[in-house]
Amino acid sequence: MSTYSVIEHLLFPPTCFHSQKLRLALEGKTVLITGASSGIGEQLSYLLADQRVHLILVARREDKLQAMKKELEARGATISLFAADLRQDQEMEGLLAFLHQLPDGLDLVVSNAGHSIRRSIYDSLDRLHDFTRTMAIHYFAPVRLLMSVLPLLEKKQGQIINISTVNALLLPFPQWAAYQASKAAFDTWFRSAQPEMNNRGIATTSIYFPLVRTPMIEPTEAYRTFPAMSSMHAARIIGKAIYSKRKQYKPWWLIFGQLASVVFRRWLEKGISRSLQRGKGK
Repeated sequence: MSTYSVIEHLLFPPTCFHSQKLRLALEGKTVLITGASSGIGEQLSYLLADQRVHLILVARREDKLQAMKKELEARGATISLFAADLRQDQEMEGLLAFLHQLPDGLDLVVSNAGHSIRRSIYDSLDRLHDFTRTMAIHYFAPVRLLMSVLPLLEKKQGQIINISTVNALLLPFPQWAAYQASKAAFDTWFRSAQPEMNNRGIATTSIYFPLVRTPMIEPTEAYRTFPAMSSMHAARIIGKAIYSKRKQYKPWWLIFGQLASVVFRRWLEKGISRSLQRGKGK
């Protein structure tokens, strides 16, 4: 785990993690991880590779997946790779066909693939793809994936872990419309479908992560010095959710964050209003 500042230690206290419980929970299981080539997905892959488990790693970058495979197999896990952009119909169809021919079925899906974007809607007036792409990867792709593999998971009494964001539980911020709307869309779908899946014996977990230090946040300059959870810490939280079957993970400070988001949004709205007034005065 990376070195934390004092503030990060307070915001992200250590997770009580039991390797033996994880080992027992994963013994002989087949696990699908999307967005596996970097960030949280990559760290989770390394964490689970120490177990006797079959990992199916999905990501767009085949070269990175191949490099990971050599290291992961040395740890004892069985590794299958599937390079695919889940926004593309043909590539998604290929993944689904692969999953349905697995001889041992499917026990666990970690829905982690994502794309971050921060842009004013006025900078997106001729960029509808900012919205269609985020909806494609955050909503349509996981819905399509899960709708296809639910029978496989039901047969194995498996588990689905949705890697979400605290932003889905906060008051929406300006400049994050594409990202927050798409993440909130799947979060709503997942929570709506949970009772039906649970009644069929499929365990479900929603994990609302705070800012996690991954390559995905690098384009946002302000986040480079902002307090952030390490990707390994995030992986351990997911690992614990695998054996504990907890329904939900949220940071302990979320209630305070929700209150702060109201104040922050009002502050942003006033700032935007002042900027517009200055612009009109020119």
